[in-house]
Amino acid sequence: MRILIYSYNYYPEPIGIAPLMTELAEGMVKRGHEVRVITAMPWYPEGEINPEYKRKLFCTEDINGVKVQRCYIWTRRQRNVVNRAGFEFSFMFLSLLQAFRGWRPDVILLTVPGLPVSVSAAILSTIYRSPIVLNLQDILPDAAVHVGLINNSKIITILKKLEKFAYSTATKISVIADGFTKNILAKGVELDKISEIPNWVDINFIKPLPKEDSSFLLKNKLQDKFVVLYSGNIALTQGLETVIDASSRLKHLSDIAVVIVGESKALKRLQKYCEKHGVDNVTLLPFEPRAKLPEMLAAADVGLVVQKKNVLDFNMPSKIQVLLASGRAILGSVPSTGTAASALRKSGGGVIVPPEDPQALANAIIQLYEDRPLAARLGRQGRVYAEQNYAFESALDKYEQLFVSVLNSSDVKSSSTIIGKV
Repeated sequence: MRILIYSYNYYPEPIGIAPLMTELAEGMVKRGHEVRVITAMPWYPEGEINPEYKRKLFCTEDINGVKVQRCYIWTRRQRNVVNRAGFEFSFMFLSLLQAFRGWRPDVILLTVPGLPVSVSAAILSTIYRSPIVLNLQDILPDAAVHVGLINNSKIITILKKLEKFAYSTATKISVIADGFTKNILAKGVELDKISEIPNWVDINFIKPLPKEDSSFLLKNKLQDKFVVLYSGNIALTQGLETVIDASSRLKHLSDIAVVIVGESKALKRLQKYCEKHGVDNVTLLPFEPRAKLPEMLAAADVGLVVQKKNVLDFNMPSKIQVLLASGRAILGSVPSTGTAASALRKSGGGVIVPPEDPQALANAIIQLYEDRPLAARLGRQGRVYAEQNYAFESALDKYEQLFVSVLNSSDVKSSSTIIGKV
């Protein structure tokens, strides 16, 4: 097949959906398919285009057999509605120009976030007669509204219309968690249009490693510490202030080290929060190169997954699969009825505490600190579950089967229908 992946995140971006889309693209190439990716100049999570890609409107690269076609995007470090609109619409228009500079795809995989680019994908689908598989990594605008990123009623109305448009123009919708299915079923999407394919982890790359061999421990002077690690995106859905507040309740246990790894700007904000509240037992560190990720995870005794109270069925942290595969216990400060809690319960690899409750989080850390056999058992159970449910090859099989099914389906929208909706 000729597969076009439409995603505004891709390699070399280190977190979020970029590693996932990179692995998917390269995995499909290894199976004999032709893949090209329409994406932005690398910009995430720093919020500005990487230096080597600046001052370019377009560029095309061949990366491990994948044709990667990039376009300029309007991006600024300051996050507000105006800058976000500039980002979305610059990608929407310029990416479409790139998409026409190449072969006709048999199938289009469109990832969400973003919603405006669904219009570009629909135009491409109409002209090329290529079905769209819509891959939901977050459910928008629910995520943006619930965390307070957007509160303008007119903008919310526009985004809801774009969401409905994206669902209607897709031949199939792939979701990463059962909570996502419930969410979009309630919005009128037919069940037979939905395919549940969890995000994956490369269990040969991310695997249990001896803690004592971790160079991350040595480099950061964490030897002989019980390490509680959070690594990943630091955004409005997380609320990592809860972790800092919990750490302030652990000062009497000097051999517990709480470590947060993230993007530099977000770390500066958390550093100010630590200073304001007199918390000096939290270590804030920048991202490691992806090749060093297994060693960083090996340094941990416990991995953290943190969400706010209102993050329910529209967000599923991909770090859950990674932490499970690493063979480390997970401590989830997440809503008990949300998708993250559901995944942790099924895995048997973690402990769940109420979100935004520093005392509950501190108590759970102490429990795992005092009961090391429990932490080790949770880690082993999580690894087994990851091997059985989140293996990369299994996900590739499912996406390959999904692409074949949409090609064999007669449910490809007529050009007049799609153009009318645009």
